[in-house]
Amino acid sequence: MEDREQYVRYRQDRTVLASIGAHLDPQISQISVRLPRSVAESAVAAWDREELGRIGEESREEYELRDDAAELAFIGLAISSRGVWDGEEVVVDLDIVQIAAALQAAR
Repeated sequence: MEDREQYVRYRQDRTVLASIGAHLDPQISQISVRLPRSVAESAVAAWDREELGRIGEESREEYELRDDAAELAFIGLAISSRGVWDGEEVVVDLDIVQIAAALQAAR
């Protein structure tokens, strides 16, 4: 019984978290960041890469890895389309969701 009550509270917590996100979204959409050339070029390569074949049944870990790869590719798209190279770095405005994905992957 206690486990069920916990999950009800967790769902309520998720609703509050989503409400906070709804308030933050219009305030923070993109942030200008600097990335070293090596990782920026790797992100662009991920965007340029063609993934052939179908995706079959995935484990949770496989899904999360593919999701992270997609976020990397979207960062590569941002660099390709609006990045400004400054020596050995690129300056690019990234969507806050992309930044959050990169920070989460670093943990």
